[in-house]
Order: sequence, then structure tokens, then C-alpha cells
Amino acid sequence: MHATPSPPGRTRGRPGPALGAAGAVLVLWYLLARSGAVAPGLLPTPGETAAALADSARSGLLATDLGASLARAGQGFALGAVTGGALGFATGCLPGLSAAVTPVISFLRPIPAIALVPLATAWFGIGETAKRLLIAYAVLLVVWLYVHDGVSRIPVSHLRAARSLGAPAHRRFTEVLLPAAAPALLAALRYGASVALLALVAAELGGADSGLAYRLQVDGQFLRVDRMFAGLLVLGLLGVAVDLVLAAIGRRFVHWSAS
Repeated sequence: MHATPSPPGRTRGRPGPALGAAGAVLVLWYLLARSGAVAPGLLPTPGETAAALADSARSGLLATDLGASLARAGQGFALGAVTGGALGFATGCLPGLSAAVTPVISFLRPIPAIALVPLATAWFGIGETAKRLLIAYAVLLVVWLYVHDGVSRIPVSHLRAARSLGAPAHRRFTEVLLPAAAPALLAALRYGASVALLALVAAELGGADSGLAYRLQVDGQFLRVDRMFAGLLVLGLLGVAVDLVLAAIGRRFVHWSAS
């Protein structure tokens, strides 16, 4: 018997290429730091960055900042994803509502969350509410776009067939609409999670006493570049971890999608 070749692009579960790329980046990073092309002290080596990260972990600052940032990003992401997803389904199914909502969101999309920091601070103060709403705002726009596009592309004939067979509205949603839009919803959540981290940085720079972006700002004031690189490394690894979790959920629950 001949083994069936894997479909193109199906290389999940093979860490070799990713580890090789990471190793190459580390080597290039080390060589650049040692080359003298950047002024000494402004570009730490991977080892110096790891030492700064370990020191932050031992002191408890990393746990405090990571916990604060995860809480803000998670709550803002949840609010934005639920609101944007529900609105995306509604506008994707109702052309009249889409005609009213789409111009408003098209106006808001070019306005980044960081531009709204002063306004959010004036309205809600420097507390957690402003930060969560800024993150939710950024996530909502992304999730709405993906979900609206995915739902609006579902052939109307599918829903008409289900209706003609007597399926009630809730079954048409759970058995026709939701499975067809699930790949777009998953893509929306994955992209929305990365946008939540971007908005988190803007929100914490607008006023905070803890958090990964707040620590970056403090370390920057004292030119602790090794600690800044450590903070950036944590942000990047956090984004990778969240994306891997969402991708695994997608493979488990959206197994019929080829993407």
C-alpha cells in the first residue's frame, strides 16, 4: 500500500521549521549585538535578555505585570469579540441593518485605539474601565469585519432550503448559519486576539501602575534596554501562545474547514 500524501500546507505538528527559524533569529540577533553596529548597551544579546527576564521573574514583577495585562486584554477581548461577533451575524443576515451599520464602522476603522486614549481617559479616568473599553473597541472592529464578511458570503439557498424543510429559526442558526460561518469566526478571533494585545499596549501607556506595556515605559525611562527586550519577548510569546490555543480549538471544533 502507498501512503497517501498530505495535502499542501498541512505541516501542522512539525516544530522543526519553526525551531530552525527561531534558532536562526537568535544567532543573527547575537551576531548583530556583538558586531558593534549598534551602540553598546542599546542592543542586548539573547543571553542578557534572558537574564533580565529571569531577574524580573524572581522579583515577582513579571507575574504582577503579566497578570494585570492578561486581565485587561482578556476582558476587553471578550467584550469586543462578543459584541463584534453578534453585530457581524446581524449585519451579515440583514441587508438593511448592514446598510446602516457598515458606513459607521468604515468611519471608525481607520481611527486606532491609541488615538482614543486621551478621550477615554477624560471620560472614564485612568482606571480599568477605559483600558478595557479601548481594547474592546479595537477587537470589535476586527471581529465584526471578519464575521460580517463570512456570514454575508453564505449562499441564501442554504437557508431557504432549511426553511422549506421546516427547520425553526434556532436550528437554522445552529445547524446551517453557524457551521458555515465558523471558519470566518475563528479567523476573527485569532486576529482579534492579536489586535487586543496591540490595543493593550496603547491602553497601558495611557496610564497604569502595572502591566507589560507599563513596565516597558518605565524601563525605557531608565534605558534598561535588556528589560525592554525581555518585555517585548514576553508580549510576542504571549501572542504566539494565544494564537496556538485558538488554532487548536479551531482544529477541534471547525475540523471541516481546510484553512
